[in-house]
Amino acid sequence: MANKKVVVLPGDDAAPEAMAATMDVLRALELPIDFIEFPPGEKWVRGETDKQARDAIDASDTTLFGSTSGKTTSIMYLRWGKQTYANVRPAKWSPGYRSPMAHPEGIDFVIVRENLEDLYLGLEGPLQELAPLKLKSRILRGPLDTSERGIYAIKVITERNTRRVAEFGCQLALKRKRAGGKGKLTCTSKYNMLRDADGFFRQIVEETAAKYPDIKYEQFIVDDFARRIVASPQELDVVVMPNLYGDILSDAAAGTIGGLGLAPSGCFGDGYAYFESVHGTAPDIMGKGIINPTATMLSAAMMLDYLGLTGAANRFEDAVRKVYAAGRSLTVDQGGSTKTSEFARAVIANL
Repeated sequence: MANKKVVVLPGDDAAPEAMAATMDVLRALELPIDFIEFPPGEKWVRGETDKQARDAIDASDTTLFGSTSGKTTSIMYLRWGKQTYANVRPAKWSPGYRSPMAHPEGIDFVIVRENLEDLYLGLEGPLQELAPLKLKSRILRGPLDTSERGIYAIKVITERNTRRVAEFGCQLALKRKRAGGKGKLTCTSKYNMLRDADGFFRQIVEETAAKYPDIKYEQFIVDDFARRIVASPQELDVVVMPNLYGDILSDAAAGTIGGLGLAPSGCFGDGYAYFESVHGTAPDIMGKGIINPTATMLSAAMMLDYLGLTGAANRFEDAVRKVYAAGRSLTVDQGGSTKTSEFARAVIANL
Protein backbone atom coordinates (compact mmCIF):
# COMPACT_ATOMS: atom_id res chain seq x y z
CA MET A 1 0.00 0.00 0.00
CA ALA A 2 1.14 3.54 -0.71
CA ASN A 3 2.38 5.62 2.18
CA LYS A 4 0.01 8.13 3.75
CA LYS A 5 0.81 11.80 3.10
CA VAL A 6 0.77 14.10 6.14
CA VAL A 7 1.33 17.86 5.97
CA VAL A 8 3.15 19.21 9.04
CA LEU A 9 2.59 22.89 9.93
CA PRO A 10 4.63 23.55 13.10
CA GLY A 11 2.93 26.87 13.87
CA ASP A 12 4.25 29.97 15.60
CA ASP A 13 6.30 31.08 18.63
CA ALA A 14 6.87 28.09 20.98
CA ALA A 15 4.54 25.70 19.10
CA PRO A 16 7.30 24.46 16.71
CA GLU A 17 9.23 23.18 19.74
CA ALA A 18 6.29 20.98 20.73
CA MET A 19 5.98 19.86 17.10
CA ALA A 20 9.67 18.94 16.88
CA ALA A 21 9.33 16.72 19.95
CA THR A 22 6.21 15.10 18.47
CA MET A 23 7.95 14.46 15.16
CA ASP A 24 10.79 12.70 17.02
CA VAL A 25 8.27 10.19 18.39
CA LEU A 26 6.46 9.79 15.06
CA ARG A 27 9.76 8.99 13.33
CA ALA A 28 10.67 6.51 16.07
CA LEU A 29 7.42 4.65 15.30
CA GLU A 30 8.70 4.01 11.72
CA LEU A 31 5.30 4.50 10.13
CA PRO A 32 4.23 4.23 6.46
CA ILE A 33 3.88 8.02 6.27
CA ASP A 34 5.50 10.63 4.05
CA PHE A 35 5.71 13.91 6.00
CA ILE A 36 5.52 17.16 4.02
CA GLU A 37 7.03 19.66 6.47
CA PHE A 38 6.64 23.43 6.32
CA PRO A 39 8.62 26.11 8.18
CA PRO A 40 7.41 27.85 11.36
CA GLY A 41 5.14 30.85 10.90
CA GLU A 42 8.03 33.25 11.52
CA LYS A 43 9.50 32.09 8.19
CA TRP A 44 6.16 32.10 6.36
CA VAL A 45 6.15 34.02 3.06
CA ARG A 46 2.65 35.36 2.53
CA GLY A 47 1.25 34.38 -0.84
CA GLU A 48 4.00 32.00 -1.89
CA THR A 49 3.99 29.72 1.18
CA ASP A 50 0.21 30.04 1.47
CA LYS A 51 -0.26 28.56 -1.99
CA GLN A 52 2.33 25.84 -1.41
CA ALA A 53 0.60 24.85 1.84
CA ARG A 54 -2.89 24.81 0.27
CA ASP A 55 -1.66 22.65 -2.61
CA ALA A 56 0.06 20.27 -0.20
CA ILE A 57 -3.05 20.05 2.00
CA ASP A 58 -5.20 19.22 -1.02
CA ALA A 59 -2.81 16.42 -2.01
CA SER A 60 -2.51 15.00 1.53
CA ASP A 61 -4.43 12.56 3.69
CA THR A 62 -4.37 14.86 6.72
CA THR A 63 -2.51 17.72 8.44
CA LEU A 64 -0.78 17.96 11.81
CA PHE A 65 -0.86 21.57 12.98
CA GLY A 66 0.92 23.32 15.84
CA SER A 67 -0.93 26.49 16.78
CA THR A 68 -0.86 30.00 15.37
CA SER A 69 -0.83 33.60 16.52
CA GLY A 70 -1.66 34.68 12.96
CA LYS A 71 1.68 34.08 11.23
CA THR A 72 0.71 30.65 9.85
CA THR A 73 -2.31 31.54 7.72
CA SER A 74 -3.32 28.12 6.37
CA ILE A 75 -5.44 27.42 9.44
CA MET A 76 -8.26 29.33 7.71
CA TYR A 77 -8.06 27.02 4.71
CA LEU A 78 -7.92 23.91 6.90
CA ARG A 79 -11.12 24.93 8.67
CA TRP A 80 -13.34 26.70 6.14
CA GLY A 81 -11.67 25.57 2.91
CA LYS A 82 -11.81 21.89 3.88
CA GLN A 83 -15.14 22.27 5.76
CA THR A 84 -13.94 20.60 8.94
CA TYR A 85 -17.15 21.23 10.84
CA ALA A 86 -16.65 19.08 13.97
CA ASN A 87 -13.91 20.10 16.42
CA VAL A 88 -13.34 17.13 18.74
CA ARG A 89 -11.69 18.07 22.05
CA PRO A 90 -11.19 15.18 24.52
CA ALA A 91 -10.72 15.74 28.25
CA LYS A 92 -9.28 12.55 29.77
CA TRP A 93 -7.41 12.42 33.06
CA SER A 94 -4.45 10.06 33.52
CA PRO A 95 -2.43 9.22 36.63
CA GLY A 96 0.36 11.77 36.93
CA TYR A 97 -1.61 14.67 35.44
CA ARG A 98 -1.46 17.68 37.76
CA SER A 99 -5.20 18.21 38.11
CA PRO A 100 -6.54 20.84 40.55
CA MET A 101 -9.53 18.58 41.24
CA ALA A 102 -9.63 16.65 44.52
CA HIS A 103 -10.82 13.51 42.70
CA PRO A 104 -10.08 13.65 38.95
CA GLU A 105 -10.25 9.87 38.54
CA GLY A 106 -12.74 8.88 35.85
CA ILE A 107 -12.81 12.20 33.97
CA ASP A 108 -13.14 11.08 30.34
CA PHE A 109 -15.42 13.10 28.09
CA VAL A 110 -15.30 14.76 24.69
CA ILE A 111 -16.54 18.18 23.61
CA VAL A 112 -17.70 18.26 19.98
CA ARG A 113 -17.69 21.91 18.99
CA GLU A 114 -19.40 23.17 15.86
CA ASN A 115 -16.42 24.62 14.02
CA LEU A 116 -17.60 26.83 11.15
CA GLU A 117 -20.21 29.38 12.19
CA ASP A 118 -21.81 31.03 15.24
CA LEU A 119 -20.01 34.32 16.08
CA TYR A 120 -16.81 33.07 14.44
CA LEU A 121 -17.89 34.19 10.98
CA GLY A 122 -16.60 37.65 11.92
CA LEU A 123 -19.78 39.50 10.90
CA GLU A 124 -19.19 42.69 12.88
CA GLY A 125 -19.45 46.42 12.29
CA PRO A 126 -20.67 49.82 13.55
CA LEU A 127 -24.08 49.69 15.20
CA GLN A 128 -25.39 52.34 12.80
CA GLU A 129 -25.18 49.84 9.92
CA LEU A 130 -28.22 48.09 11.42
CA ALA A 131 -30.43 51.20 11.32
CA PRO A 132 -32.04 50.43 7.91
CA LEU A 133 -33.18 47.02 9.20
CA LYS A 134 -35.36 48.60 11.92
CA LEU A 135 -34.79 45.62 14.20
CA LYS A 136 -37.04 44.98 17.19
CA SER A 137 -35.73 43.46 20.40
CA ARG A 138 -37.79 40.65 21.91
CA ILE A 139 -36.23 41.41 25.29
CA LEU A 140 -36.72 45.20 25.20
CA ARG A 141 -40.11 44.84 23.47
CA GLY A 142 -39.28 47.66 21.10
CA PRO A 143 -36.96 48.86 18.35
CA LEU A 144 -33.20 48.62 18.65
CA ASP A 145 -31.61 52.00 19.38
CA THR A 146 -28.87 52.38 16.77
CA SER A 147 -28.08 55.99 17.64
CA GLU A 148 -25.57 55.01 20.32
CA ARG A 149 -21.89 54.55 19.44
CA GLY A 150 -21.35 50.79 19.44
CA ILE A 151 -20.57 47.59 17.59
CA TYR A 152 -22.72 44.65 16.55
CA ALA A 153 -21.79 41.00 16.00
CA ILE A 154 -23.98 38.49 14.18
CA LYS A 155 -24.47 34.95 15.45
CA VAL A 156 -25.33 32.43 12.72
CA ILE A 157 -26.72 28.93 13.38
CA THR A 158 -27.67 26.88 10.30
CA GLU A 159 -29.57 23.63 10.15
CA ARG A 160 -26.97 22.02 7.87
CA ASN A 161 -23.95 22.57 10.11
CA THR A 162 -25.87 21.86 13.31
CA ARG A 163 -27.22 18.59 11.93
CA ARG A 164 -23.77 17.56 10.69
CA VAL A 165 -22.14 18.13 14.06
CA ALA A 166 -25.06 16.46 15.87
CA GLU A 167 -24.73 13.36 13.66
CA PHE A 168 -20.98 13.33 14.33
CA GLY A 169 -21.61 13.53 18.07
CA CYS A 170 -24.13 10.67 17.99
CA GLN A 171 -21.78 8.47 16.00
CA LEU A 172 -18.95 9.23 18.42
CA ALA A 173 -21.16 8.37 21.41
CA LEU A 174 -21.99 5.02 19.77
CA LYS A 175 -18.30 4.35 19.10
CA ARG A 176 -17.40 5.11 22.71
CA LYS A 177 -20.26 2.91 23.94
CA ARG A 178 -18.92 -0.03 21.93
CA ALA A 179 -15.58 0.53 23.65
CA GLY A 180 -17.21 0.40 27.08
CA GLY A 181 -18.23 4.05 27.46
CA LYS A 182 -21.48 5.57 28.65
CA GLY A 183 -23.08 6.00 25.23
CA LYS A 184 -24.52 9.40 26.14
CA LEU A 185 -24.94 12.62 24.19
CA THR A 186 -25.31 15.96 25.95
CA CYS A 187 -26.41 19.15 24.18
CA THR A 188 -25.76 22.57 25.66
CA SER A 189 -26.49 26.14 24.55
CA LYS A 190 -28.15 29.27 25.95
CA TYR A 191 -31.58 28.22 24.71
CA ASN A 192 -33.47 29.89 27.57
CA MET A 193 -32.41 33.39 26.45
CA LEU A 194 -31.42 33.01 22.79
CA ARG A 195 -34.62 31.14 22.03
CA ASP A 196 -34.37 31.43 18.26
CA ALA A 197 -30.65 30.84 17.60
CA ASP A 198 -29.58 28.56 20.47
CA GLY A 199 -33.09 27.14 20.70
CA PHE A 200 -32.79 26.14 17.04
CA PHE A 201 -29.43 24.47 17.76
CA ARG A 202 -30.99 22.48 20.61
CA GLN A 203 -33.99 21.50 18.46
CA ILE A 204 -31.82 20.11 15.65
CA VAL A 205 -29.57 18.16 18.05
CA GLU A 206 -32.63 16.79 19.86
CA GLU A 207 -34.20 15.66 16.56
CA THR A 208 -30.95 14.02 15.47
CA ALA A 209 -30.42 12.20 18.77
CA ALA A 210 -33.97 10.80 18.57
CA LYS A 211 -32.81 8.68 15.62
CA TYR A 212 -30.27 6.93 17.88
CA PRO A 213 -32.22 4.86 20.44
CA ASP A 214 -29.02 3.15 21.62
CA ILE A 215 -27.62 6.33 23.16
CA LYS A 216 -28.90 8.39 26.09
CA TYR A 217 -29.69 12.05 25.50
CA GLU A 218 -29.73 15.03 27.86
CA GLN A 219 -29.55 18.82 27.54
CA PHE A 220 -28.50 21.66 29.83
CA ILE A 221 -28.45 25.45 29.63
CA VAL A 222 -24.83 26.42 29.04
CA ASP A 223 -24.26 28.18 32.38
CA ASP A 224 -25.54 25.11 34.22
CA PHE A 225 -23.31 22.96 32.04
CA ALA A 226 -20.29 25.10 32.99
CA ARG A 227 -21.01 24.24 36.62
CA ARG A 228 -21.30 20.54 35.78
CA ILE A 229 -17.82 20.50 34.17
CA VAL A 230 -16.44 21.36 37.62
CA ALA A 231 -18.96 19.65 39.91
CA SER A 232 -19.51 16.32 38.11
CA PRO A 233 -17.29 15.90 35.01
CA GLN A 234 -17.27 12.12 35.44
CA GLU A 235 -20.95 12.04 34.42
CA LEU A 236 -20.22 13.45 30.95
CA ASP A 237 -19.49 11.52 27.76
CA VAL A 238 -19.95 13.32 24.41
CA VAL A 239 -21.08 16.95 24.52
CA VAL A 240 -22.25 18.91 21.45
CA MET A 241 -22.34 22.72 21.51
CA PRO A 242 -22.10 25.80 19.28
CA ASN A 243 -18.74 27.24 18.28
CA LEU A 244 -18.11 29.98 20.87
CA TYR A 245 -19.24 27.94 23.89
CA GLY A 246 -17.13 25.02 22.68
CA ASP A 247 -14.02 27.15 22.38
CA ILE A 248 -14.41 28.52 25.91
CA LEU A 249 -15.67 25.46 27.76
CA SER A 250 -13.10 23.08 26.26
CA ASP A 251 -10.45 25.20 28.00
CA ALA A 252 -12.38 24.75 31.24
CA ALA A 253 -12.51 21.01 30.55
CA ALA A 254 -8.72 20.98 30.08
CA GLY A 255 -8.41 22.71 33.44
CA THR A 256 -10.13 19.80 35.18
CA ILE A 257 -7.47 17.32 34.02
CA GLY A 258 -4.39 19.49 34.51
CA GLY A 259 -4.18 22.26 31.94
CA LEU A 260 -4.06 23.16 28.27
CA GLY A 261 -0.71 21.45 27.83
CA LEU A 262 -2.58 18.14 28.03
CA ALA A 263 -5.46 18.94 25.67
CA PRO A 264 -5.47 17.52 22.10
CA SER A 265 -8.01 18.05 19.35
CA GLY A 266 -9.02 17.03 15.86
CA CYS A 267 -11.16 18.92 13.34
CA PHE A 268 -13.23 16.60 11.13
CA GLY A 269 -15.12 17.15 7.89
CA ASP A 270 -16.78 14.71 5.51
CA GLY A 271 -13.61 14.32 3.41
CA TYR A 272 -10.74 15.70 5.46
CA ALA A 273 -9.47 16.17 9.01
CA TYR A 274 -6.61 17.97 10.68
CA PHE A 275 -5.20 17.75 14.19
CA GLU A 276 -3.85 20.36 16.59
CA SER A 277 -3.34 21.12 20.27
CA VAL A 278 -6.02 23.18 22.00
CA HIS A 279 -3.48 25.57 23.52
CA GLY A 280 -2.04 28.69 21.89
CA THR A 281 1.51 29.54 20.81
CA ALA A 282 2.96 30.45 24.25
CA PRO A 283 5.16 33.34 23.02
CA ASP A 284 6.34 34.03 26.60
CA ILE A 285 8.31 30.74 26.68
CA MET A 286 9.48 30.69 23.06
CA GLY A 287 13.06 29.42 22.76
CA LYS A 288 13.25 28.13 26.35
CA GLY A 289 12.64 24.49 25.41
CA ILE A 290 10.08 23.99 28.18
CA ILE A 291 6.73 23.88 26.35
CA ASN A 292 4.73 20.76 27.18
CA PRO A 293 4.39 18.71 23.95
CA THR A 294 1.72 16.37 25.35
CA ALA A 295 -1.22 18.10 23.65
CA THR A 296 0.52 17.97 20.27
CA MET A 297 1.56 14.35 20.84
CA LEU A 298 -1.94 13.22 21.76
CA SER A 299 -3.28 15.12 18.74
CA ALA A 300 -0.81 13.14 16.62
CA ALA A 301 -2.10 9.92 18.18
CA MET A 302 -5.65 10.96 17.20
CA MET A 303 -4.30 11.58 13.69
CA LEU A 304 -2.81 8.09 13.47
CA ASP A 305 -6.14 6.56 14.46
CA TYR A 306 -7.86 8.64 11.75
CA LEU A 307 -5.35 7.28 9.21
CA GLY A 308 -6.22 3.70 10.19
CA LEU A 309 -2.93 3.20 12.06
CA THR A 310 -4.76 2.34 15.27
CA GLY A 311 -2.04 0.10 16.68
CA ALA A 312 0.55 2.85 16.36
CA ALA A 313 -1.91 5.38 17.80
CA ASN A 314 -2.41 3.20 20.88
CA ARG A 315 1.35 2.68 21.30
CA PHE A 316 1.93 6.44 21.12
CA GLU A 317 -0.81 7.33 23.60
CA ASP A 318 0.12 4.51 25.99
CA ALA A 319 3.76 5.64 25.98
CA VAL A 320 2.77 9.21 26.86
CA ARG A 321 0.56 8.01 29.71
CA LYS A 322 3.35 5.73 31.04
CA VAL A 323 5.66 8.76 31.29
CA TYR A 324 3.07 10.55 33.43
CA ALA A 325 2.38 7.49 35.58
CA ALA A 326 6.11 7.14 36.30
CA GLY A 327 6.30 10.84 37.21
CA ARG A 328 10.06 11.19 36.61
CA SER A 329 10.07 13.13 33.32
CA LEU A 330 7.42 15.82 33.65
CA THR A 331 7.55 19.33 32.20
CA VAL A 332 7.44 22.52 34.25
CA ASP A 333 3.68 23.04 33.96
CA GLN A 334 3.17 19.58 35.47
CA GLY A 335 5.47 20.18 38.40
CA GLY A 336 8.68 18.78 36.91
CA SER A 337 11.83 20.20 35.34
CA THR A 338 12.09 18.10 32.17
CA LYS A 339 12.79 19.91 28.90
CA THR A 340 10.57 19.42 25.84
CA SER A 341 13.14 17.30 23.99
CA GLU A 342 13.81 15.19 27.09
CA PHE A 343 10.09 14.48 27.42
CA ALA A 344 10.12 13.19 23.83
CA ARG A 345 13.01 10.85 24.64
CA ALA A 346 11.10 9.52 27.65
CA VAL A 347 8.06 8.80 25.45
CA ILE A 348 10.24 7.02 22.88
CA ALA A 349 11.74 4.87 25.65
CA ASN A 350 8.21 3.76 26.58
CA LEU A 351 6.99 2.86 23.07
